[in-house]
Amino acid sequence: MTPETARFAVLGPVRAWRAGAELDLGGPRERALLALLLVRAGQPVATAEIIDVLWGPNPPGTALSMVRRHVGSLRRLLEPGLPARGAGRWLLRGAGGYRMVTESDSLDLLRFRALLADGRRAAAAADPARAARLLTEALSLWQGPAATGIPAEARAHAAFGALDREYLAALKDAADAALGAGVPATVLPRLCAAAVDSPLDEPLLARLMLALSATGARAEALAAYRTVASRLADELGMDPGAELRDAHAALLGRTPLSAVGAETAGTHSGEGPAATAAPVPHAVSVPAQLPYDLDTFTGRRAELDQALGALSSDAGATDTVVVNAIGGMAGVGKTTLAVHWAHRVSHRYPDGQLYVNLRGFDPSGAVMTPAEAVRGFLDTLGVPPEQVPRDLDAQTALYRGMLAGRRFLVLLDNARDTEHVRPLLPAAPGCLTIVTSRDRLTDLVAAHGAHALTLRPLDVAEARELLVRRLGVERTDAEPEAVAEITALCAGLPLALACVAARAATHPHFSLSAVAAELREAHGSLDAFSRADASADVGVVFSWSSRALPPDAGRLFGLLALHPGPDVTAPAAAALAGLTVPAAHTLLTELSRAHLISEHTPGRYAFHDLLRAHAAELAHAEHDGPARRAAADRLFRHYLHTAHAAGLLIAPYADGMPLDPAPEDTRPEPLDDDERALAWLTAEHAVLLAVVHAAANSGADRVACLLVSSLERFFDRQGHWHDWVAVQHTAHAAALRLADPVLEAHSVRGLARAEGRLGLHDEAAVHLARALDLFTGLGDDAGRASVHRSLAWEAEQRGDLHGALRHDQLALDVLRATGSPAAQASALNAVGWSHATLGEYRQALDHCSEALTMLEELGDQVGQAATWDSIAYAHHHLGDHPRALAGYRRALALYREAGVPAEEAGSLVRIGDVHRATGDHEAARAAWGSALALYAELSHADAERISARLAES
Repeated sequence: MTPETARFAVLGPVRAWRAGAELDLGGPRERALLALLLVRAGQPVATAEIIDVLWGPNPPGTALSMVRRHVGSLRRLLEPGLPARGAGRWLLRGAGGYRMVTESDSLDLLRFRALLADGRRAAAAADPARAARLLTEALSLWQGPAATGIPAEARAHAAFGALDREYLAALKDAADAALGAGVPATVLPRLCAAAVDSPLDEPLLARLMLALSATGARAEALAAYRTVASRLADELGMDPGAELRDAHAALLGRTPLSAVGAETAGTHSGEGPAATAAPVPHAVSVPAQLPYDLDTFTGRRAELDQALGALSSDAGATDTVVVNAIGGMAGVGKTTLAVHWAHRVSHRYPDGQLYVNLRGFDPSGAVMTPAEAVRGFLDTLGVPPEQVPRDLDAQTALYRGMLAGRRFLVLLDNARDTEHVRPLLPAAPGCLTIVTSRDRLTDLVAAHGAHALTLRPLDVAEARELLVRRLGVERTDAEPEAVAEITALCAGLPLALACVAARAATHPHFSLSAVAAELREAHGSLDAFSRADASADVGVVFSWSSRALPPDAGRLFGLLALHPGPDVTAPAAAALAGLTVPAAHTLLTELSRAHLISEHTPGRYAFHDLLRAHAAELAHAEHDGPARRAAADRLFRHYLHTAHAAGLLIAPYADGMPLDPAPEDTRPEPLDDDERALAWLTAEHAVLLAVVHAAANSGADRVACLLVSSLERFFDRQGHWHDWVAVQHTAHAAALRLADPVLEAHSVRGLARAEGRLGLHDEAAVHLARALDLFTGLGDDAGRASVHRSLAWEAEQRGDLHGALRHDQLALDVLRATGSPAAQASALNAVGWSHATLGEYRQALDHCSEALTMLEELGDQVGQAATWDSIAYAHHHLGDHPRALAGYRRALALYREAGVPAEEAGSLVRIGDVHRATGDHEAARAAWGSALALYAELSHADAERISARLAES
């Protein structure tokens, strides 16, 4: 680099370098002047426009001369040897203004535009891989919002707004190319960040939904759609536009409404899929689960150097690096640093990034177990839930096997101790694991060679830099004493500094001296911060921040601590506080802006655990026991009635427990159809588990039992059998405490069903015997029949086909006398299927034909499809291949219409079998090929079996 070389940046902080050394650009107006000239690089900028940017509508009388002085200072800074009236190389005067002359390799904006043009040409030439690479490289030049660090009034000028729109347009093009090239993870973090800033940009959010789904986060994609639809309705009175609707339809078209599994006996008996004996290999998706990397991140240079140095020194080894705070210091920025570091090195791990918040120190006690975390990772990696092994050791082995030979980055956040993370550590070289914890994790260092990185509070310079990044140079330079006092009162903890900065930023007319005085006079009582190793009671910061909230926002902040789940939505917050959903959304946004909660995914809000502790203190101080119980009761009823309605939509003829009408103050979410019901259940999965346990622990045992009953079909059809067993145990214990035989009968029957799915047949037999006794004693014939149906399914799993028929027939006999038409029809099909498995095909056809007539009258599409499948099976084995084909094709059409692709694939397999039996091998291969495509898209266990069949044919 020669002494004459200059380089400029405006895509982020405004910066300039000469001969490799960064220049001090002076005050805010000098930076604003340079930013404007760089944004208009190569074009003349009129003096009037410069004055408008620097002073707005009320410039001083000396504005023109001041512009000349600023220009002169900037020219001398760039070219120190330039004569007073000499012609500059980069900054030229003429045509009533000034012009900045740069080359494409000396200004990030010009380089961005060149890459953008190349990427768009590649996209037009139908080369999505090259387009994605070029457009992603263009986006990487953005280090935050353009022209960061100039005054907000100057930043509001149209020139900078145009640049913001240019970025969004490039991001959308990059998303299209990445989706087309099959690498959506490369743009997902930027899409997520942009969606937070532009929550009503429908084309942007449509691409976010598709990228989330393509990286395995379908629940988050559907949740994003619900959030934007709600916002459009609440804020604009509009429905989603065509792009959002198309993206939503694409998600629903690619994913099954109910993952019922392969063609097993259970499908036909109405009991769902059978547990597969052993898992099969799965294709690994490319997850990108890292949280947002804050564009306000600052400091920690020494720690980052240490972390990167440790990574470089162990290249090729198993890298397990611990980011922790000695003494368990909280709020010191462990997660923020870990996420920033992970983003810095994520390109080294092209196979994906996994993230989990283990909630090891969550004040609510909702600690995530290693088993829950491993199952979450397996789900992200594309393992169907029904293929997850039974015990933690086997789950861990499968997880580690899927990472073997690949380069993954795994971020395990907020671990309680070493045992909390041990099952989650990859065993293969080439993977990086980052662990954050308040515990020192010395065992992890000793046993796994982890590098311990001690994270201390920010020093004075770093703390000041954080405030400068959030509040601007002009404001902080104007009151250095106030800045020093604020950093001292916050004890160098980034979490506390962020809260203070948020308060100051939302009140730009407040002086920092006034903010410091407010903070000094505040009194907090957060015990979690009263530690010998803290230099100040930082709980004061939280108390001061929460007291500065408007009353409604402060009330909601305290009540949110009563929510037991990992995150909360606006409808749940509305139920908790007794508000309308729009009002709750407005208050959540206000709390997020104050940095008291964070919107980690569009529409879903979470606490830092220390802020949750502070909110819990407020809840106990401001609401007495009855008020807190009333709020919790509203919340529990919100989830109960919404889950019950969702369960009826996805399985309208299931044998769950009825609910009394919802009280007037209960606000269930409106669910229009089975697609939305399944999307809601999927998005709220972790929350619903927490609510079940919280209800049982708080004495709301009946709510716990009813909620678990409402969730049974969701857990069964989606294959979440481990979670199902866990909540059924909770419900069973609650029913026993209530000494309620009705609740006990339903809970023990549900427990048996869940145990059967996991292959725990001995335990299931004991519980089914108890359920049969209870339903018989209650005189509940429908319940008794349902137990016989379960006993039939268990018998078929053991190979006792005659026993299965006997129990199915007993169920049918009971239901013919007292049962509903839907239950009778299902039992008829089950009896017919049992006859078919015994080779009694004529009896099978008699029962299934009667069932089909009833199901057609009821309009039960899935039931009709399953019955047509049974009928076709009987015709196939009778040698009547035309009727078999007609039956399977009818089942196929119904499954397609109902949106059940797993069963659609099963019908295609059996259509292929019939074609093979008739000697039409070409048609058989075509049907099996279509089935394989569906199975592969679903990451279904039968994909390998059908692939092998195709290879052999």
